[in-house]
Amino acid sequence: MTIATASAPRVGYSALIQPERVHGSLYTDPAVFADELERIWYGGWVFVGHTSEVPQPNDYVRKNIGPQDIIMTRDRAGEVHLLVNRCAHRGNLVCDAPSGNSSSFRCPYHGWTYRNSGELLGAPFNKGYGGKGALDLKLGAVPKVESYHGFVFGSFNADVPPLAEHLGAAAGELDRLARLSPVGKVSLDAGWLKHHTHANWKLLAENETDGYHPQFVHGSIFSVTGSTIGSLYSDNSTAVTRALGNGHSENDLRPEFRKFAEPMRWFGTTESRVPDYVAAMREKHGAAAEEILIEGAPHVMIFPNLFVAEIQVFNIQPISERECVQFSTAVQLDGAPELNRRMLSQSIGSVGPAGMLLADDTEMYERNQRGVEQLLPEWLDIRRGVNREYDDENGFRVGGATDETAMRAFWQHYKTLMEN
Repeated sequence: MTIATASAPRVGYSALIQPERVHGSLYTDPAVFADELERIWYGGWVFVGHTSEVPQPNDYVRKNIGPQDIIMTRDRAGEVHLLVNRCAHRGNLVCDAPSGNSSSFRCPYHGWTYRNSGELLGAPFNKGYGGKGALDLKLGAVPKVESYHGFVFGSFNADVPPLAEHLGAAAGELDRLARLSPVGKVSLDAGWLKHHTHANWKLLAENETDGYHPQFVHGSIFSVTGSTIGSLYSDNSTAVTRALGNGHSENDLRPEFRKFAEPMRWFGTTESRVPDYVAAMREKHGAAAEEILIEGAPHVMIFPNLFVAEIQVFNIQPISERECVQFSTAVQLDGAPELNRRMLSQSIGSVGPAGMLLADDTEMYERNQRGVEQLLPEWLDIRRGVNREYDDENGFRVGGATDETAMRAFWQHYKTLMEN
């Protein structure tokens, strides 16, 4: 069996995933995790990195697809590759550095050397193989690689449908992010923070568009800072939770920002504090700039591991059924240095090593993990708002700002992938 070929699932998912509840074993069972690797992390599209991380020819950066160690490279012709960090000879790692610039990688074990596009350049003492050119081995490469607005996705499944099909309506949220740049381009080159979490990756994915928790988990921060974020997530909020299909979801906060019609309120500031940025946006977009400046950035979770939280991007990578790593970085908008400095500063304050928001969330992830490992009750309830959902004009399921609409959609898509 190849990586891209799904075997029969090891677990009966129909019994464990129901419309309004899911079983706790889905977060703790090693057999479930094994199925996930095969069907989700290796069988479908996974966010890997951004082209801005390898801006120059021969740049490279270490990444992951689930537990797989990946080298994202840009060759001298400008093409981006996703190579598996494993020598084709005896399986040693060929790259140790987290990033750098090199046209080749040399295995430290027996000296085999590869181009940064994967081809074997040479093996020492080649007479033992029949002379130079006798070997046809090369580094493993992720079979499918595509990008959208520079966001690079990969799949070990050579037959995976096109990325555009996977993204679906979620592509529009990345469009929203890009149009906030005066030149229409996003960069993720500010550096990634690595947060090691003792929790199942799905607890993080569920949380990203859960509007029920902010008032409680982050209440102390909101009160100390005077932030208006908390009011966006309440039963009185006009914001909505929307399932975008394929397991993607968003907290659509635009209805709240439209009420005030104040440019840059979404960023917690005013246009007078970022005058150069606002001027550049108005020059770029004309009359359309007002809507963009009022509505701001998206808050979207793209299945299974890419989360765009207005001014930050998160990349979730599982290690085991009880452990994962969450990488975070500040969004940087090309042509907007004035705003980028603020985005970086705010990201450090919220998700940095001493940041406030992610510390709260991580505590909840790990408490959740310890909780689901208890025997009773066996089920987790996800019914909030089920009786007040509706379909919008595009056919997407919509709930209130605090409803578990996104969670239910996540699990139904997950169930489809795990059963088929």
